Amino acid sequence: MLVIVLKKGMWPMQQKKALLFNIQKFSIHDGPGIRTAVFFKGCPLKCNWCSNPESQMGKIQIAWDAAKCIGCKKCVKGCPEGAISEGENRILIDNEKCKGWQECMKGCPANCFQVEGEYKAVDEIVAAVLKDRDFYEESGGGVTLTGGEVLQQADVAMELLKELKKHTIHRAVETTGYTTSEVFERFLAQVDLVLFDLKHYDTVKHKEGTGVDNAIILENMKLTVQKGKQIIARIPVIPKFNDSLQDAAGFCRLLMDVGIKEVNLLPFHQFGQKKYELLGMKYKLNNVKPLHPEDLQDYQKVFLGNGLDCKF
Repeated sequence: MLVIVLKKGMWPMQQKKALLFNIQKFSIHDGPGIRTAVFFKGCPLKCNWCSNPESQMGKIQIAWDAAKCIGCKKCVKGCPEGAISEGENRILIDNEKCKGWQECMKGCPANCFQVEGEYKAVDEIVAAVLKDRDFYEESGGGVTLTGGEVLQQADVAMELLKELKKHTIHRAVETTGYTTSEVFERFLAQVDLVLFDLKHYDTVKHKEGTGVDNAIILENMKLTVQKGKQIIARIPVIPKFNDSLQDAAGFCRLLMDVGIKEVNLLPFHQFGQKKYELLGMKYKLNNVKPLHPEDLQDYQKVFLGNGLDCKF
């Protein structure tokens, strides 16, 4: 039996606020129509290609911009937790020590720092997304909960989804499905559309690329289909990880076995590379060439040839 351990940064059942890192309006890539995407912070997967590294840690973080720094070192002296120190050609922030007090920002004359993460109550989030209700109604859109991994904050997310239903807002979720089946089944009851991220069909390769096993992910993918939920599989196509035609065939076998008919391909890009630098994180795919839809025509044909509705 697979046991999922609550990682540092996950929230207790009584949590009434969600830790978000963005609310993006007028999104057109996270479900049908014009949508508002609500980005939850914290993720159990650690994908090398992640374009939102600020989403991974389940706590407020402070990012530092070297280009703005004037070297005054006031931040080092001013941090009450001693979380800031001098490194070689940069300021180092110890995320274990950092409590997010933001004293470093107050004392910085060059505005080198920015906060990644903010707690928001459910009613605050609902109020924000309802401002664009007219756009949802005109375009057939709605709200998409994404991340990070929204299931890391499943209880407050479900509370949010229930409130959105009261306002007849279409509710989508982008998820890796990495949680217990019990939690996932309760979560599914509040969702209209599931955008299910699928990193790899092979268990060993999945763990190599994300740091976690995919057994519970596949179980929850099957559960989504069994519950009759609308589901679209989303596959990030990553060079030397899952971009071969053999990999495309492997994905097709899995999707047909589970009963998923619709799939979106997400070509690898490096849009989030700068964020790694700001957070003092190493970007492991620095020299990997981005992919474009025209690079994956043969890859797409494998899905189409198996009767799957496959789009970019």
